[in-house]
Amino acid sequence: MSAADIDFPTAGRFVGREHRFPVRVYFEDTDFSGVVYHANYLRFMERARSDMLRVAGIDQRAAFDGAEGVYAVADLSIQYKRPAHFDDALLIISTVDQLRAAACIIQQRIWRGDDLIADARVTAAFITPEGRPRRQPAAWVEAFTRLLPNQTL
Repeated sequence: MSAADIDFPTAGRFVGREHRFPVRVYFEDTDFSGVVYHANYLRFMERARSDMLRVAGIDQRAAFDGAEGVYAVADLSIQYKRPAHFDDALLIISTVDQLRAAACIIQQRIWRGDDLIADARVTAAFITPEGRPRRQPAAWVEAFTRLLPNQTL
């Protein structure tokens, strides 16, 4: 079996500074009224953020395994604009808005075509295994810096 014959999980991609991550709404994502349950939007965004970091070259698993630290959501603000429904094709667009020594702020928008479904701002803090804030690894800061809006591509 060649590498071309192996199935891989969905992966997002960067278009400029935007990370784009497709998601399909499954029946299990909906509530009894047939719309996406509010907490599942957070799941979609978490998958998109994790994929964004991986695609940007940030190895969260190695940092965790090396007891260097992990990201934790320190703050989250979300506005739900419209409902999404079973079988909708959604696109989560994530951008890095701000970089701090021990955190980054990521804007995430969920789209269904031209319709904005949800708009969120997430602060991801880098913390030690003991839960204390820690400066992000230099290579990660460099990766995030390239994605900031005031940087030239």
